[in-house]
Amino acid sequence: METQFRNIALVGRQTDARVAGPMQTLASYLTKAGISVVAAENLALDLPVTRVAEEALCDSADLAIAIGGDGTMLYASRLARESGTPILGVNRGRLGFLADITPDAMLASVEQVLAGNYLKDTRLLLKARLSTANGDEHIAYGLNDVVIQRRGASGMVDFATSVAGQYVNTHSGDGLICATPTGSTAYALSCGGPIIEPQLDAVALVPICPHTLTDRPIVIPATQEIEIVLLERDDSRAELTVDGSHLGTLRPGDILRVAAARQRITLLHPPGHDFYGILRSKLFWGRDSRKRGNKTPDS
Repeated sequence: METQFRNIALVGRQTDARVAGPMQTLASYLTKAGISVVAAENLALDLPVTRVAEEALCDSADLAIAIGGDGTMLYASRLARESGTPILGVNRGRLGFLADITPDAMLASVEQVLAGNYLKDTRLLLKARLSTANGDEHIAYGLNDVVIQRRGASGMVDFATSVAGQYVNTHSGDGLICATPTGSTAYALSCGGPIIEPQLDAVALVPICPHTLTDRPIVIPATQEIEIVLLERDDSRAELTVDGSHLGTLRPGDILRVAAARQRITLLHPPGHDFYGILRSKLFWGRDSRKRGNKTPDS
């Protein structure tokens, strides 16, 4: 098979029974096509592939194929951040918006992509930098979001935000989400945030359960740095997560800075990819649940 993708990394969690079968099928298909395939050495599946250290999966790969849900896609994005390896997603999750190839169409879609028939989609990546009062610094990168959230069952947290050096607001509530366009359909959406078209270079600041109802989501250019400071309160502290992974605990005196990373994440889609079609399918737009068998053009 003549293709620009001669080295492919398979990414997935073998603990999910829905992932093991498609991964074995895909590994066999690719190796028979003469493609060099790698998988993580700790992946407990019998695959006809070369094993490498998990963190090195994308180092020499021309393409990463992630099999699973959006969590697997986020994990693949962490592996591919430095190498710039494009990611193709096979959906074995539930609501996810990132992995858009169905298992039934997997081999046909992969064949199309290998033949050069695909759409390229570059996504904004956020860099979160936590500078603590004692001089420590913690950095993480997020394709979806950076989330500041009150810790445990404690009361509200108060924090001040600035954008591009200008004070914006002092918030009281359960926290704040800094979401990319990719992450606008994740946690931010459930908190009333806007859906942002993936190609926009923008970040949504979405309050979580704000004490003041007029504290509404705002959208800012991705070129502007966000600064967040937790204000002093009794035992005030908040948990900081990036794409669902713990980065640290934010305390009064610490500073969190969020800005666009220099790297981008590249996603590949098979021909016919339709962002709005995915929204209609996942969010049930245009369907009247009061009527049995109601169909939309995407049904």
